[in-house]
Amino acid sequence: MGLASPARGRPRRPRGPHPLGVAPSGDIVDALAGAGARCWADKGYRGAGGTVRVPYWGRWETLSTGQQAHNRSHAKIRALVEQAVAGLKSWRLLHKLRCATTRITGLVQAVLTLHLASSDR
Repeated sequence: MGLASPARGRPRRPRGPHPLGVAPSGDIVDALAGAGARCWADKGYRGAGGTVRVPYWGRWETLSTGQQAHNRSHAKIRALVEQAVAGLKSWRLLHKLRCATTRITGLVQAVLTLHLASSDR
């Protein structure tokens, strides 16, 4: 059941929960900080703290040169990860795995490493 948009009368999809609202009391953020893993997230994770890095908020024209450079490098890193995950999904690799769950992490890391090495970036 869709919601009617008052402007055009077309159905629109209801929005999902906020990403930080899904994680109970920041367990994921705490786990990343405890492991020392850096995480590049989108603007929805502003205020998460820990090792979660987000781009600067605001219109491009109002950002300083350093903030623009930060957002550019942030976007490049996230684009590589998004492409690699899209590759995993399109290959349906995770659906076809028939091995112990303890081995899946190593397999995914290997595939993502190969994707990164072949991306020439």
